Amino acid sequence: MKKLILPAVLLALLVGCNNAQNQQDSSTMSDSTASVAADSAASLPDRARFQKEVDGKKTDLYVLTNAAGMKVALTNYGGRIVSILVPDKNGAMVDVNLGHGSIDDYLNRESFFGTLVGRYGNRIAKGKFTLDGKTYSLATNNGPNSLHGGKKGFNAKVWDATPVGNNGLKLRYVSQDGEEGYPGTLTVDVTYTLTDDNGIKIDYQATTDKNTVVNLTNHAYFNLNGEGSGTVGDHVLQINADRYTPVDATLIPTGELAPVEGTPFDFRKPTPIGQRVDADHPQIKNGGGYDHNFVLNGGQTDQPRLIATASSPKTGITMQVLTTEPGVQFYGGNFLNGQVTGKSGRPYEKRTAFCLETQHFPDSPNQSSFPSVVLKPGQTYKTTTEYRFSVAK
Repeated sequence: MKKLILPAVLLALLVGCNNAQNQQDSSTMSDSTASVAADSAASLPDRARFQKEVDGKKTDLYVLTNAAGMKVALTNYGGRIVSILVPDKNGAMVDVNLGHGSIDDYLNRESFFGTLVGRYGNRIAKGKFTLDGKTYSLATNNGPNSLHGGKKGFNAKVWDATPVGNNGLKLRYVSQDGEEGYPGTLTVDVTYTLTDDNGIKIDYQATTDKNTVVNLTNHAYFNLNGEGSGTVGDHVLQINADRYTPVDATLIPTGELAPVEGTPFDFRKPTPIGQRVDADHPQIKNGGGYDHNFVLNGGQTDQPRLIATASSPKTGITMQVLTTEPGVQFYGGNFLNGQVTGKSGRPYEKRTAFCLETQHFPDSPNQSSFPSVVLKPGQTYKTTTEYRFSVAK
């Protein structure tokens, strides 16, 4: 039993370092442990500000750390990534993930910052789909469409959390039959693992007791210059996709798989995000910039493969994205408007972050030509995505 309990204690110590220093028994910590705790306290949100009861369940903050010194803070409210601390080219730690500094901030300013998204990530046209001859109606929370699971999707749920050593966290949520209009009781397990080569690996798994649709993802907002530091227009992006899915004025795919060649959506070679973001192109106008699904070369795979790379010339930080999914939504932060202040105290202005949400395609339940998102009893939904960080040499 000691081998099972000890890592969880160490994990709690790293997360709760601010509280630990104020406890009467803090003097019993070794000098090396106190040093680690003090470093975490200076760089990460205060654990106490994440401890609350929401919908009858307790929320908390968990910190993953690896041998290289990288740290990732997570909360079980929405299964969110709260902070990602990685070294820049000078060795200074930079938080490259947008988010808030307390549970109350997330509750009062409900958003998708860093959250797990479900039951269906992205949009479903007019909040309706038909499965096995029956039409299901969903909440329309994004104009005429349903977005990211509805009015109270997985982002607004408290997940059951189980630390796995000091570099992993397993989360579970059971979505009941009929929740947000979706059929079937869906049991979801998501495991975050911080690898020793500075990768955040996310393993998704789900089962159902009735035919349903499912499309899970993480909605982290990245700024490799540091959250709250300004535009990401200077970031250089490459996406391994020859095609993308054009959208109508409400951002629902038209069904076409259009070539990126000769368009502002051609990121097959490294290109600054801001270079063509305001190009005179109908799809740029529909999205207000980039908010489109890219059809990844090779389709869905059994093992994660490299599908995108983003880098900051300023900090030297590079992020590689690996996934088993057939698509990725590249969102350029077009709807950020400065009305939300992040954990650093700085407002999140337009296009000061980007998202690379690995996924099946938007509106797939209504588009039979897209890869299927149907999950049946006896089947197991499994996908893996990894965000891997390094410094350009």
